[in-house]
Amino acid sequence: MATNSSSGSLVRHKTRQVRVGRINIGSNAPVVVQSMTNTDTVDVLGTAMQVAELARAGSELVRITVNNEAAAKAVPHIRDRLLALNVDVPLVGDFHYNGHKLLAEHPACAEALAKLRINPGNVGAGAKRDPQFAAIIDIACRHDKPVRIGVNWGSLDPSVLARVMDQNAKLAQPRDANAVMREALVVSALESAAKAEEYGLGGDRIILSAKVSSVQDLIAVYRDLAARCDYPLHLGLTEAGMGSKGIVASTAALAVLLQEGIGDTIRISLTPEPNGSRTQEVVVAQEILQTMGLRAFTPMVIACPGCGRTTSTFFQELASGIQSYVRDQMPVWREQYDGVENMTVAVMGCVVNGPGESKHANIGISLPGTGETPAAPVFVDGEKTVTLRGDNIGTEFKAIVDDYVATRYVKKAG
Repeated sequence: MATNSSSGSLVRHKTRQVRVGRINIGSNAPVVVQSMTNTDTVDVLGTAMQVAELARAGSELVRITVNNEAAAKAVPHIRDRLLALNVDVPLVGDFHYNGHKLLAEHPACAEALAKLRINPGNVGAGAKRDPQFAAIIDIACRHDKPVRIGVNWGSLDPSVLARVMDQNAKLAQPRDANAVMREALVVSALESAAKAEEYGLGGDRIILSAKVSSVQDLIAVYRDLAARCDYPLHLGLTEAGMGSKGIVASTAALAVLLQEGIGDTIRISLTPEPNGSRTQEVVVAQEILQTMGLRAFTPMVIACPGCGRTTSTFFQELASGIQSYVRDQMPVWREQYDGVENMTVAVMGCVVNGPGESKHANIGISLPGTGETPAAPVFVDGEKTVTLRGDNIGTEFKAIVDDYVATRYVKKAG
C-alpha cells in the first residue's frame, strides 16, 4: 500500500479480483479507466454513438443512466447497436431510487449490462430499504452481474449518518463533523457490502466507492476504506468541476491514493465545456495513470514550456501537432504494433535543454531558439540521425515518427 523506497515501484493494496464483462478489476489487474455518458439513455442511437466515442478514446467501462422504464427498455438496443459498430465495451447501469423495480420488470436490461451500480443512500427509505436492496442483489445473483456499491456524501443514508453521529456523541473526545461524515460513508459502504454477501452475492462480485467533492476528505475516506476491506475500490472525486479546476482537483486527490497503491478503477468526473467532448475525462484519466508510470496508453510527448529564448511559436505549434497526431494515430498503431504506447517523443524549443531531452526520448527534435542557427537536429534512440531545415519540418518529423513505429515495434500477427 506504499511505495517501495528502494525501487520506486508501487505496492498495490491487496484486493479481490472482480470480472466485469471482459475486464478484470482489482488484485494485480491494471487500474481500469471508466467514464459515463450524458445522453438521454432513451436516445438509443445518440447513447450508442457516445459510448462508442468514449470507448474509442480509451474508456474500458462506460456507465449509462437507467432512470425510468423507457431507459431500461433501451439498454438492450444500445448494446445491439454497439455490437453492430464492433464496440464491445462493458456497459454499467446506474440505478437510483427505482432500480429494484426496473431490473425486475426488464430482465433484458439486466442481461445486457455488465455491471450494476447502486447507491445505498437511495435504494429505499425506512422499512423499504433492505427489501429493495435485497431485490437488486438477488437480480444481480441470478444474472451473474457484479455490483458497485457507490456511496456519495450528497446522498448518504440518513439512518447511517444518525447512528454514527449518536456513537460519536458518546465518545469522551468526539470527532469533528467532517470526520463523522467520513466515518458514515465508510460504514455505509462496508455494511452494504456485508449485506450484499449475506443476500448471496459473492465477495468477488463487489466493488466499492465512497465519493466526496473535497480532495482531503476523499483521500482520508479511501485510506480508511482500504485499511478496512479487500474489495476493489473505484476512485473518483465527485462533482470535480469544469476545466482546469476539475482536472487539478481530481489529479491532486487520485494521484495521492494511487501512489499509495489504493484504487483499482478510476473516473474523472469533469463537467464538459458547452458543446465540449465527453472524452476529455477519459484522456485525463489515462494521462494521470501514464504520467505516474502505472499504465501506458499512447506515446508521451515531452515539450518545454518556452522562455525568452523561444519567442517563435513554431515549437509550440509543432508540439501540439505531434501530440494530436500520435493520439489520432494510436488506434491504428495499437491494432498493428505491440508496445508503441511506450514511445516517448520530445519537441524542444532551443539549444539549452533541447539536445539533452531529445537524446533521452525515443525520438526527439531540438528546434532553433531565437537567434540560433535555423536548423533542427533529430535524435533517434539517443543518436543524431538528421538535421531538418525549411518550411516542412513538421511534416518531415511526422514521417520520421511513422518510420520509427514501423521499424522499431513488433508487428502483430494477422
